[in-house]
Amino acid sequence: MEITSISKYKGSTYEVELDGERKLYLHIDIIADNGLKKGVQLDKAELRKIIYDSNFRRAYQYAKDMYSKLVGTYKNENLCRAVVGKLTGAGIIDDARYAEKLARRLVEARKYGFRRAKRELLAKGIDEDVAASALEQYRELFGENLAELLRTKHYRLLTDSSDRKNIEKVKSALVRYGYGFDEINAAVREYFEDADEQAEE
Repeated sequence: MEITSISKYKGSTYEVELDGERKLYLHIDIIADNGLKKGVQLDKAELRKIIYDSNFRRAYQYAKDMYSKLVGTYKNENLCRAVVGKLTGAGIIDDARYAEKLARRLVEARKYGFRRAKRELLAKGIDEDVAASALEQYRELFGENLAELLRTKHYRLLTDSSDRKNIEKVKSALVRYGYGFDEINAAVREYFEDADEQAEE
């Protein structure tokens, strides 16, 4: 099967057409996670996975909405947490799995630092401990991503180590990506040291 078109449907949902006939309605996150674009070929196993991921996302959002409605109805957050906890224990709601999938996209695809990635997870209703646990495995990758952002996204502003104005612009952009000042300063310093070494060679 070949993706013959992808077009905006409504909100964050897109219409994905297969072989000019079958249509799927997928959230932009599912499209990004699976690298879907016009011309991509999908086998049956890949299509099943995409549909499963999409349904999982919808069901998870439904569960979040259900919690909000429970709180609105019973006015007792402890009671509602206990209900959701029981559902989670039974495997009906799996915060950890959802957090791991989202963390992977935020860190590997969007190159966010720990702080921004954690903020995004919390904004999706993920518990703070679950969010931190999902991000823990990416500790080394954060540093690699930061170096990559300097090499590929900001290198045009990093031509002169004495140009404080442009360097501060880069640092501000990286703070918005969720990196801390200490790690940014260290990465910028290392970037210029590497550039000096290459110039000497």
